[in-house]
Amino acid sequence: MSDATQQPKVLDRFTIATAEKFDGQIVKLQGWVYNKRSSGKIKFLVMRDGSGLMQGILFKGECSEKAFEEFEKLTQESSIRVTGKIRKEPRSVGGFEMGIQEIEVVQISEPYPISPKDHGVEFLMENRHLWIRSQKQWAALRVRAEIIHTIQEFFDNNGFVRFDSPILTPSACEGTSTLFSTPYFDEKAYLTQSGQLYAEVGAMAFGRVYTFGPTFRAEKSKTRKHLTEFWMVEPEVAFADLNDNMDLGEKFIEYVVQTVVSRRAKELQILERDLKKLEVIKGPFPRISYDEALKVLEKRGVAVPWGEDFGAPHETALGEEFGKPVFMHHMPAQIKAFYFKQTDSVGGPGVVGHGKYALGCDLIAPDGYGEVIGGGQREENYEVLRSRIIEHELNVEDYNWYLDLRRYGSVPHSGFGLGLERTVAWITGVEHIRETVPFPRMLNTLRP
Repeated sequence: MSDATQQPKVLDRFTIATAEKFDGQIVKLQGWVYNKRSSGKIKFLVMRDGSGLMQGILFKGECSEKAFEEFEKLTQESSIRVTGKIRKEPRSVGGFEMGIQEIEVVQISEPYPISPKDHGVEFLMENRHLWIRSQKQWAALRVRAEIIHTIQEFFDNNGFVRFDSPILTPSACEGTSTLFSTPYFDEKAYLTQSGQLYAEVGAMAFGRVYTFGPTFRAEKSKTRKHLTEFWMVEPEVAFADLNDNMDLGEKFIEYVVQTVVSRRAKELQILERDLKKLEVIKGPFPRISYDEALKVLEKRGVAVPWGEDFGAPHETALGEEFGKPVFMHHMPAQIKAFYFKQTDSVGGPGVVGHGKYALGCDLIAPDGYGEVIGGGQREENYEVLRSRIIEHELNVEDYNWYLDLRRYGSVPHSGFGLGLERTVAWITGVEHIRETVPFPRMLNTLRP
């Protein structure tokens, strides 16, 4: 038998995340240098491969001389291929480590601009394309990906059909003041604020649909909760009223939060998220009317005149009052969009024409993260909806297709929108929404 056939087989389809499957085996890891240090004849190399971190150890006599030499050349973020034996080590990051035998250098990185020292936000945003390699940014974006997967899983498993809405639209959904406009051949188009109106089309065809995609708001806001480009998921259900809508939102939020906690606990721990606060996010959620919310805010010293919308301090106070997500419903009609069904009394039926309250609902997340769901029951009457479009000074011709839904088989229906990035911020516990998306777009942020 030749020497070549006696060599142990090297497994080259190894990832750090699957280390427990390869305990005691010789593998090849392809990745990057996270950091390194030396202690006499022992050298330590922390590596990352996109799926996690792993410590490698080089002992004189157990690795090749060339590996020792290559180790000395390595800089942070140098790309490498490393061969060695996997062994369980509870004290190491990830619970496993590699006894390194060989190091192959792919590229020696130039001095890396992001070091363990503190950097200013402006510097980190300018280097966002590199910042996302940092552990907390990496963890937040892994959780984001899991949330997206879980959202789609929930709706796909509950009889919903994904119904994609256009990004370029001829008219507004929420109002004309926050639209980004763009030339569209011989006319003007707008970047969508919401897929809701199109989701209503889908609901009349399929019964239960959801749209999921990027939306845009030209708001000159500098708060930690706002982006000009963000993703939204918007389910819409035929033959559903306001209470049905809140039931769906409650079931949905519980599923997303609990599933992400079970699947991404490691990443949430990297982010230092208090998992106990997430583990209690289970229905039923409290439900209060706008009028009841005003009493809570008055008690907490942040009173609001009737008819005004709530801001961050008010949403924070509601979250503190209940300690878990809380639905607020029956808001003043004057602060809601034209398509909301209205009623004269809380708990009363919708009325033909105008009412004091909109049959809307917002879900307020705890810990100061604010509204994560906004929606409600839509107006299904043709004449009422047409009059509202006129009252809001919108062009009726732009909405004739939308009015058709009330002319041909109209039914009560409802839905909501959930902002993905704000939900990621809440679940991960990050302080600013810019850390919840690979490349955030804000008032003064367009690059990279």
